[in-house]
Amino acid sequence: MNPALKEIGDHIAAALAADVVSVSQRLDELTVVVNAGAIVRVLTFLRDDDQCGFTCLVDVCGVDWPQRERRFEVVYNLLSVRLNLRIRVKLETDAQTPVPTATGVFPSAGWYEREAWDLFGIYFSDHPDLRRLLTDYGFEGHPLRKDFPLTGHVEVRYDDEQKRVVYEPVKLAQDFRRFDFLSPWEGMDRLLPGDEKAAPAPAAAAKG
Repeated sequence: MNPALKEIGDHIAAALAADVVSVSQRLDELTVVVNAGAIVRVLTFLRDDDQCGFTCLVDVCGVDWPQRERRFEVVYNLLSVRLNLRIRVKLETDAQTPVPTATGVFPSAGWYEREAWDLFGIYFSDHPDLRRLLTDYGFEGHPLRKDFPLTGHVEVRYDDEQKRVVYEPVKLAQDFRRFDFLSPWEGMDRLLPGDEKAAPAPAAAAKG
C-alpha cells in the first residue's frame, strides 16, 4: 500500500464524510466512490485543497453494468502534478437520473461528458452543450451500452438517385449463425479432414 495515497485517502474520507461512500487502494491506485449528487463538491475539494491539488482532469468515462439497478458508473480520473499522484473518483447512476456536470470545476469535462452521453446515454444536468460527439446527430441509441445490438438500428448509405445520404433499417444479408462459444479445441466432437495426420505415433516408434 502506497503511504502517500493512504494519507490522501484518509484525508478525503475525513473531510468529505457525508459525500464519500468508500475509499480503497489497489495496485497503487486510489479509488474514491462518492454520492452522485455531491460530485461537484468533491471535485472542487480535490482541486482546491492544499493537501490534494488534483488540478488536472485526465478523463471522464462511463461503465455499463446492465444487471445492476443503477447500471452506470461515471469515472473521473484526476492527476496532481505537484504530488505526482493520481486518483479515481466513481459514482453510480441510472438511465433516468442526471449527474451534475463537472464543467464548472474542470471546463475540459465538457467534451468527456458529451462522449459519455453519446455512447452510454448518461445525462449530465446543466451541461452547456450536451450534444452527440462521435455519432451522427440522427443516430439512434447509445452504442457502448451492453444491450445495444451489434448491427445497430439503422444503416447509412449514399443514394445516387436522391444524391444524398439516406438512413434505412438494418437488413441482414443472412440470418445470424448460432455459436456455442466453446473453444474449438474443446468443443469439437468429430474429426476434421487432415486430423488423421496428427494421430499418436505407434508404441514401438515411441519407444525408439
